[in-house]
Amino acid sequence: MFFDTHAHYDDARFDEDRDELLASMPGEGVSVILNAACSLESSVSGLRLAEKYPFIYASVGVHPHDAKDMTDETVNELEELLRRPKAVAVGEIGLDYHYDFSPRLVQKNRFREQMELARRAGKPVIIHMREATQDTLEIVRDFVDLTGVFHCFPGSWDTAKVLLDMGWYLSFTGVITFKNAGKALEVIEKMPADRLMLETDCPYISPEPKRGKRNSSLNLPYIAEKVAQLRGMDVAEVAVQTMENGLRLFGLQESAGKL
Repeated sequence: MFFDTHAHYDDARFDEDRDELLASMPGEGVSVILNAACSLESSVSGLRLAEKYPFIYASVGVHPHDAKDMTDETVNELEELLRRPKAVAVGEIGLDYHYDFSPRLVQKNRFREQMELARRAGKPVIIHMREATQDTLEIVRDFVDLTGVFHCFPGSWDTAKVLLDMGWYLSFTGVITFKNAGKALEVIEKMPADRLMLETDCPYISPEPKRGKRNSSLNLPYIAEKVAQLRGMDVAEVAVQTMENGLRLFGLQESAGKL
């Protein structure tokens, strides 16, 4: 049974069949889903989904693309949302210097504010990092009391070692099934099993052989198969280990017994 630790089921691409698809998940081997927010609006809609389905949880936060739209009131509203029982993390937050949809200084300031929010709330963090490794590490080092996961981890083994030594988890998507997966494969081979998590980032990044189609948590086995191949495990072992890791990070061990 799988834990999809990063999905976006509030996305418009699920509007036509969202309820039917989500209702099918437990019967298809997907036991837990974390719906990750990208904006204040998706924080609200993600929580609405989590409160509808017992196996869905949600994070709240503003993606670096939308950092320019944040205000001080946004932070206050996110803090209020974090008080709801199904809100288990802050994210996805971080830095994205590939697109620069928000000015870099604004991204860094809003990233820090949301890290401080996670500190106040005692919640783990889901971090988005794209072409911004050094600035991201600089900010993370200022919050040594926090932990969380670097989603769709894009970095090298050297970067991974730094984060792992600080207590962070690393999560991987269908990118690892691509021919140009690159550095992620070395990281998966070398990292400790108790820090590894799986995610789809759906509706984005469908793995091979589903590439180019809308992604969903039903594609987790393809990602697990690649991890199993790289680590000399079987898929069932990968599913169990990554489930344990996700439940531990997001504080869901007790809730898991009720699913």
